Amino acid sequence: MNNIFLITKREFLTQVKKKSFIILTLLAPLMIIAFGAVIGFMFKANESHNIIEVVDNSGLFRGQLKSDEKINYVFIPAVEELSKVKNLKGNENLDGILILPALSGNDLDNIEKGSRLVVNTKIGFDTKQQIISDITNVIKKEKIKQLGIQQAQLENLDKSFTLKTINVSEDNKEDSDLAFGIKSAMSMILMYVTFMFILIYGVRVMRSVLEEKNNRVVEIIISSVKPFELMMGKILGVTLVALTQFIVWITMSVAGALILNTGFSSLQKNIPGGNEELMSKLDIGQMATQISHSLLEMNFPLIIFVFIIFFLLGYMFYSSVYAAIGSAVDNETETQQFTLFAILPLTLGMYGSISVINNPDGPVGFWMSIIPFTSPVAMVARIPFGVPAWQIALSIALLAGTTFFMIFLAGKIYRVGILMYGNKATMKEIWKWIRS
Repeated sequence: MNNIFLITKREFLTQVKKKSFIILTLLAPLMIIAFGAVIGFMFKANESHNIIEVVDNSGLFRGQLKSDEKINYVFIPAVEELSKVKNLKGNENLDGILILPALSGNDLDNIEKGSRLVVNTKIGFDTKQQIISDITNVIKKEKIKQLGIQQAQLENLDKSFTLKTINVSEDNKEDSDLAFGIKSAMSMILMYVTFMFILIYGVRVMRSVLEEKNNRVVEIIISSVKPFELMMGKILGVTLVALTQFIVWITMSVAGALILNTGFSSLQKNIPGGNEELMSKLDIGQMATQISHSLLEMNFPLIIFVFIIFFLLGYMFYSSVYAAIGSAVDNETETQQFTLFAILPLTLGMYGSISVINNPDGPVGFWMSIIPFTSPVAMVARIPFGVPAWQIALSIALLAGTTFFMIFLAGKIYRVGILMYGNKATMKEIWKWIRS
C-alpha cells in the first residue's frame, strides 16, 4: 500500500508541477469561451447581405416585403424589368431580381406558380428559403383578408401559449423553458467533458506504460515494487491530476455564476425606471442574471458529487483497460486493434446520452446510466434533470464492482505483459494471462 501511495504521489507531482498544466488549468475555461466566440464569429462573418430588386406586377408586395440585415428588397418599376435582367450579369452591386407576376382576379395561385428569381451570383440556401418565406407570408396575409378575418383577430389566433410546469418531486418548483435549456446545456457539457477526459487521460496512462516498457525502465522499477502496485499508482496519480483540474474549473464556474447573479441584480436595481434606452442595453445582462439564477437553483452539491464519483470510477475502469493494453503491446501501432474495446462503449454512451436529454427518465436513459460501460457518461448527462437516489446508488454500486473487477483482470495482464518484449500478444495469450 505504501508503494502505491509513493507512485501515486510521484505521478501526481510530476504532472501538476508542469507549467503547461498550470496554464491549461487556469486558461482552459477562457479558451473554451473564446473558442465558442470564434465559432459564432465565423458563422456571423459567413453571413451574406443580398440586394434583391423586386418587380411587383401584382401590386401586392410593395410595403409588405420588409428588408432586414440579410436581404435588402428594392422595388423597381415593371417597365425596367427587361433592361435590368439583360444587364444583370456582371453587375457587382446587385445580386438578383425577383419577378412577381400580375394577379388574375383574386387567384393567388398564379403568384405561387409564376414567381421567378433571376440571380447574378450563387446565393445561399438560407437566403433563398427566406425569400420564399417572405413571399409566402404576404400571400398568407392576403388569403386571410379574402376570408374576412381582421388583423386583430389574426394576431389573437397567433398568440403564443405558455404552459407553467410544476414539478412536485422538486418541492413544487416551476420548470421554465430557460431552466430546461440550461439543464440541457449542462448535461451536454458534463457528458462531453467526462467522455473527453476519460479518453485523453486513459490514453496517457497507456502511453506511459508503453514508454516505460520500451525503455526497459520497468525492469528496474519492479525490482522494488509489484507490477500491480505500479499500475495502480499510475492510474491513481493521473486520476488526481484530472480531479484537480475539475475542482479548479468547478470553483471558477460557481464563482462566475455568483458574480453574475449579484452583479447584474444590484446594477439593475440602481437604474431609474424611466430610462428605457439604458434598460434595453441591459438585455444581455438580464439574460445573464436569469441564467445565473437558474444555475444556482440546481442541486449543485449532488451534481458535483455524482460527477466526481462517476468520473473517478469511470476513469479508473477505462484506465485499467488502457494500462492492460499498454502492457500487452510493444508499440502504439499495435494499440489500435485493442483500443477499440475501450472507445466503442464510451462513444455509445456519449451519443446515446443525446437522446437522454429529451427523455431523462426513459428506458434508454435508465439502462445506459445503470450499465457500467456507459454509466460514467450517461448518468452525468441525466443528473441535471434529477435522478432518484436509488438509481444513483445502484449505478454507483455496479460501476464500483465492475471497476474493481476490471482492475483485478488488468493487474493479471499487466503482471505478465509488462515484461514481454518482441512478442505480439494475441487474444488467446491474453486469456491465458488472465487465467494464470
